[in-house]
Amino acid sequence: MPPAVVLVTGVSRWLGGALAAELAADPGIDRVIGVDTVPPAPEVLRRLGRTEFVRADIRNPLIGKVIESAAVDTVVHMNISATPASAGGRVSMKELNVIGSMQLLAACQRSPRVRRLVLKSTSAVYGASPRDPAVFSETMQARRVPGGGFAKDSLDIEGYVRSFARRRPDVGVAVLRFTNLIGPRIDSLLSGFFRMPVIPTALGYDARVQLLHEDDAVAVLARAATGDFVGTVNVGAQGTVLLSQAIRRLGRVQLPLPEAAMGSLGRLTRRPGLVDWSPEQMRFLNFGRVVDTRVLREDFGYSPHYTTAEALADYGRTLPPVVDPQLVAGVTGGVRTAVGRLAGGLTTASSLCTPRRRPAPSVPGLRAVHDA
Repeated sequence: MPPAVVLVTGVSRWLGGALAAELAADPGIDRVIGVDTVPPAPEVLRRLGRTEFVRADIRNPLIGKVIESAAVDTVVHMNISATPASAGGRVSMKELNVIGSMQLLAACQRSPRVRRLVLKSTSAVYGASPRDPAVFSETMQARRVPGGGFAKDSLDIEGYVRSFARRRPDVGVAVLRFTNLIGPRIDSLLSGFFRMPVIPTALGYDARVQLLHEDDAVAVLARAATGDFVGTVNVGAQGTVLLSQAIRRLGRVQLPLPEAAMGSLGRLTRRPGLVDWSPEQMRFLNFGRVVDTRVLREDFGYSPHYTTAEALADYGRTLPPVVDPQLVAGVTGGVRTAVGRLAGGLTTASSLCTPRRRPAPSVPGLRAVHDA
């Protein structure tokens, strides 16, 4: 049975607005209500269609009146900030993420009409460390529990959602753990990182990166809101790329630095809000993170249309390259060819310089004695 009234938090951001517009285009849904603390930008507002925007703060208990008066039966919670700069500082970020989620869940618990809750979470709850497994499944936990920031907030929110599910077993709860999102329109953690013409990386590290295209993210959220999947699911594209490969394919210049220097650089760029270099983000850029998407494909019933490499390429079309990727590929191929020829020449020279073994001298009567 499709939902009748859907409430989406965080509609002023691109992903929340795109989801609200997708749901508003579904004739089977009676009403779509978008909630945020700030009004959407004009281009986002035009895309919302028949979505009813309500300026409200989920940290305020008044959010319960919105849910009750509109007879909301499905809630999609996406108003979770990933960076302190976008929320006005770490204190405001934690209040919005944790306190806001608690107020929203309390309002959902009090409303008997709510029968479905979808939480947009993150694969950052698995952390990033050198002891991580090659692939994380939904049943695994972080080897190194995040101590702060977006990952820690997400862990706390998931805990509150599990408590809500125990108190309201009649509500279908879906928790979506997204990998890093990327695309030509969305502003994500990695998009700001890749926009830099010169990208500093920690010397000696080359993380595996798994991405998800923005269009696939919207499709998964819409399917979760209108479907009946219950549980936790990793949401990511097929395949991975190394961080160094991603930098080269986007035509950026990689600048390897000692790991100790990355901390100072992070503090310099984080203060003006240029790039998020939080400790958790730096660990991800060092060690990477890959999740198993079997549940997404088999149980949830969705296969992303873009692979990780294709999502990266689609984002790269919006970036003017600092260095032409074809030039980099040509130089790299030339170097590989030269090294191969040099290695082949050394092998040939080594074989020529190796002295040949002389046959053993013939001793008269030896064969006859041996045969005897």
